[in-house]
Amino acid sequence: MPRVVSLFFPAWPTDRLRRAMGQSAPSAESPIVMLGRQGNRRLVLAVDAAARAAGLRVGIPGSKAEVLVPNLQSFDLDAAGDAAALDRMALWSLRYAPIVAADPPDGLIIDTTGADHLHGGEEMMLEGLVSRMAASGIEARAAVADTWGAAHACARFLARPTFVAPVEGSSAIMLGLPIVALRLPHDIVHGLQTLGFERVGEVDAAPRASLSLRFGNELGRRLDQAMGRRSEPFEPVRSPDLIEVRRAFGEPIGAAETIARYAGKLVAALCEALETRGLGARRLDLLFHRVDNRIEAIRVGTAVPVRDVKRLTRLLTDRIETVDPGFGIELMTLTATLAEPFGAKQIISSLVEEQEPDITDLIDTLTNRIGEQSLYRFAPLESDVPERSIRRIAPTAPDDGTSWPGEWPRPPRLLTHPEPIETMALLPDHPPVWFSWRGIRRRVTRADGPERVFGEWWRRDAEVIAVRDYFQVEDEAGDRFWIYRAGDGKDPETGSHKWFLHGVFA
Repeated sequence: MPRVVSLFFPAWPTDRLRRAMGQSAPSAESPIVMLGRQGNRRLVLAVDAAARAAGLRVGIPGSKAEVLVPNLQSFDLDAAGDAAALDRMALWSLRYAPIVAADPPDGLIIDTTGADHLHGGEEMMLEGLVSRMAASGIEARAAVADTWGAAHACARFLARPTFVAPVEGSSAIMLGLPIVALRLPHDIVHGLQTLGFERVGEVDAAPRASLSLRFGNELGRRLDQAMGRRSEPFEPVRSPDLIEVRRAFGEPIGAAETIARYAGKLVAALCEALETRGLGARRLDLLFHRVDNRIEAIRVGTAVPVRDVKRLTRLLTDRIETVDPGFGIELMTLTATLAEPFGAKQIISSLVEEQEPDITDLIDTLTNRIGEQSLYRFAPLESDVPERSIRRIAPTAPDDGTSWPGEWPRPPRLLTHPEPIETMALLPDHPPVWFSWRGIRRRVTRADGPERVFGEWWRRDAEVIAVRDYFQVEDEAGDRFWIYRAGDGKDPETGSHKWFLHGVFA
């Protein structure tokens, strides 16, 4: 089932202007509006959050806006610059899916069919999109639905700031939205409202012939596109700097074997182009242009720059089963949307030297099947707080030399959250005589400690005087545990003086 993401920028293009002015966030002291001419009138065509809070709206005369808000900053709307900025943002969004296009005047459209699992699912993908935009000073809302029209409407009327429409449930959601959600011209919307229509469902239930006679075919087309009854293809954005090869067919192809054969030929041609530039592919997008104007896509990634034809071909052909050729494919394009310098690597130089095993091929296979978020390894992080002393990194990330302290060993199994235990112990520096964990009482026969761990005062004020005293204890059965007391055993401000189990030794 196709899934489409619509990214909506409510304050566009004022957010772009603020970034150009060096302001990363809206300021309540300096509202901004963008002005433009419609006929002989100079109207407000865009407002930022501060201007909206001051009562300004799109469509009011510019002179009236300046009277209502004395400290208002007004600028001329740069339609060409805004369109170019949207195209640049679309190119940036290629990291999420192979098919991305601008949705003028204030959004992007992304076909994420089969790509959401690479980003942890649709909800995590939308949250990542919105948070990255917010970090750049751009207010954004995002929604995913079955069609472009439905996603466009949900992003503008339902996303706060994200919204995930159920699969095959977009049409039901559209029925309850206002008619302005159909991307219709203002005169058609005004005419429908004059006739008493308020919701999309009311328009969908009305006789189509009379509406088409009065408003033309645009109303029916937009309604069918939003409901999924008519396809709505769009041309993906592409940068001239990207390395791309394509193959057009005189007769449409559809057999999986034929698609795989031509995919291998495209990979060979792409690798030759990469070699001339000294690059290796990190991400490949293979697009299939069907005869019905729909585009299917395959995306694969690699852990390191790769220029091996067989390896890249295998990664692509493993995903061919996800492609629906429809009535046939008339054009295939292969693009290296991410390429990096292909560095030289020293091979073994003697008969006794063993070659280091290369597992990047296995990593690539697993990553393209289960997603980047599901494949990682742990690495040490410089922090005395145990739960903060590890981090997730990419499987092929280089070792930076950081390690855990060696004088106090850490348990190989660290609990996600410390679990409370019942104990009996002498304060302030003695380990427990016994402790009860998960309903089992254990008598302590050996213990080592305490190891005092202080809070990280630079994170929050509550950790300025926070203390933990850790003990390594062993019970009668020989099992060893890592437990701690919250507090120093004397001052109640340093902690609750309750005991917790934090890890288990092998």
